[in-house]
Amino acid sequence: MTAEKIRVLTVDDHPLLRKGIEAMIQEERDIVLVGEATDGQEALARYRTHQPDVTLMDLQMPAMKGIEAIEAIRREFPKARIIVLTTYRGDVQASRALKAGAAGYLLKSMLRKELLPTIRAVHSGRRCIPPEIAADLAEHITDDALTEREIAVLQRVANGNSNKIIASQLAISEATVKGHVTSILSKLGANDRTHAVTIAMKRGFLDG
Repeated sequence: MTAEKIRVLTVDDHPLLRKGIEAMIQEERDIVLVGEATDGQEALARYRTHQPDVTLMDLQMPAMKGIEAIEAIRREFPKARIIVLTTYRGDVQASRALKAGAAGYLLKSMLRKELLPTIRAVHSGRRCIPPEIAADLAEHITDDALTEREIAVLQRVANGNSNKIIASQLAISEATVKGHVTSILSKLGANDRTHAVTIAMKRGFLDG
């Protein structure tokens, strides 16, 4: 009696990446690709249709992004096993994805070596996080998270806006903006506004 194959759904808006994954999976006897989607909304529809064993999920996509799609799928299918595939190595994005219910997190640069073992491991019930991502998560685990308002202020700082303009855009006082900036610098361990933006981009606070 042959063992059942691990059924995989791929979600990514880049056709070349989907083709590459398809080619890798075709070589395997124990894994089969059952469907593809190009954004989060399509992912939910395809998941309902195929109910795959493992879903490979990009984070940055049109219509509905990866983390929203993970949350939507897991609301309907709490046992869904989802592996994030992303170019973003920041601890903030990884933390959001894992909190949303992802069981694995892979950088796209790791796919050639790590994709197939990760699919098998997640299918068997294990969680898979690369050592370098785990190290980043551990380094910042006790940090105070930025609030939604602080992120909104920081996004506008990143766009080169002054405190006065930010205050106008967010309908708050200039003094309140200054308070947020002071809090942001403290939480990120930044020396100044430019340094704060650099740290925030590296860690993934400004990736949407």
